[in-house]
Amino acid sequence: MPKPVAVILLNWNTPVYTANCITSLKRYCDERLFDIIIADNGSTDGSLTLLQTQFPDLIYIDNHENLGFAEGNNRGLNYSIDKGYTYSLLINTDTLVDEDIVTKLSTHLNNYPEAAAVQPAIYWMHDRAKIWNGKGGFNRVLGLIYSERKLPAQNDTDTFKAAQWVTGCCMLTRNSALIKCGLFNPKFFLYYEDVDLSFMIREMGYELHYLPSCKMYHEAGVSGKAEVKGKEGILSPVIHYYVSRNRLWVLRKYGNKLCYPIYIIISGFYYISLLIYFKLRGRNKKAGYLIKGLKDGLFTPKNLIWPINK
Repeated sequence: MPKPVAVILLNWNTPVYTANCITSLKRYCDERLFDIIIADNGSTDGSLTLLQTQFPDLIYIDNHENLGFAEGNNRGLNYSIDKGYTYSLLINTDTLVDEDIVTKLSTHLNNYPEAAAVQPAIYWMHDRAKIWNGKGGFNRVLGLIYSERKLPAQNDTDTFKAAQWVTGCCMLTRNSALIKCGLFNPKFFLYYEDVDLSFMIREMGYELHYLPSCKMYHEAGVSGKAEVKGKEGILSPVIHYYVSRNRLWVLRKYGNKLCYPIYIIISGFYYISLLIYFKLRGRNKKAGYLIKGLKDGLFTPKNLIWPINK
């Protein structure tokens, strides 16, 4: 009989962050409740060997190549489902905990069978008084996909809030719901795959919950940052391709068609401003990836993104 929770960490050339995350989980969370599964996305820095040496008791999946956040995590989710775990807890490797989030989140889903997934309040690593990601929302009139960042009130910390989406940075999912709804769409590769899956889960009649009384800390974007700031800045230029493309994919599938003119005005102003900024700063790679992302986001046929037989 497996433990109820499979904790899934997707590593890609970040062995130190992954090791620190594992150490914090082992220190603060009840290990009787979970196994840790490390899915390695074809790291080229010896990550897999380093982690296996440091933590030989964990479960390892070698993806052999960079499958992206979506499919890389799917490998771990498939393992969790196949081995009979009740829940899967996805956690980014550049995070730390200082309380037993496994117990808190799994107890919540035990108590609320109508919920397919729950996420904690995720605070910034560098400023632990500010929230990086809270309750996920979607304004279908304006086409805004957002996360509330206001701190919970003192009398509000023990209650949950219904969310429209939960973040893949830290989400506990019910495996029985994933079997019905499916996993992350690998076409997204990274960014907004969690929003897409969240909307699919809600379309199946499940709820998604945000639990502000449960917290963790996130550095954010470690795998997409350069070690030294160059002409293109710290953030990898290709990030702008996936963020712009996938956001448009989500709006095309889940947005309100009557509001498309509003989307065009708001998004058009934002992307034109961003493109001008890149050009003024001489960040031509970022400008190129942004334009390509907008093109693919607008014109990739829906049946290629979401095949009919899926």
